[in-house]
Amino acid sequence: MNKSELFVFTEAGKYLPEIDEWLSGEPSELFSIARQWFAKFRQCGDDVNEVLHDGCPVACVSDVAFGYVNVFNTHVNVGFPAGASLQDPLKLLEGTGKRMRHVKLRTANGVDSRALGELIERAYVDMKGRL
Repeated sequence: MNKSELFVFTEAGKYLPEIDEWLSGEPSELFSIARQWFAKFRQCGDDVNEVLHDGCPVACVSDVAFGYVNVFNTHVNVGFPAGASLQDPLKLLEGTGKRMRHVKLRTANGVDSRALGELIERAYVDMKGRL
């Protein structure tokens, strides 16, 4: 995958207030899950920026997306724009697209937290290596 195939957001910046506002939404149970996992994206490195795109928070390495969270009526997606290329030994990732994959969460305890944290870190390292 070359850079022209990546999601580039030149407007990405550090800790945008509109993202924290978005993460404070209702229903609080689902947005709490989204906050937990977006915080993990934010902690990946000093070069992590963020943008609100298509109505959801997206984490970027500099200006290239490596993950996002989105809240739906009954679940939260923790997604990866280049997820199809990530190692996923516990088979957490869902999706059949050419590149994107996501983990669907219905409750805070609905996933192996360590494994999802490792996927997020793997996505960050993978995207950093592509730049």
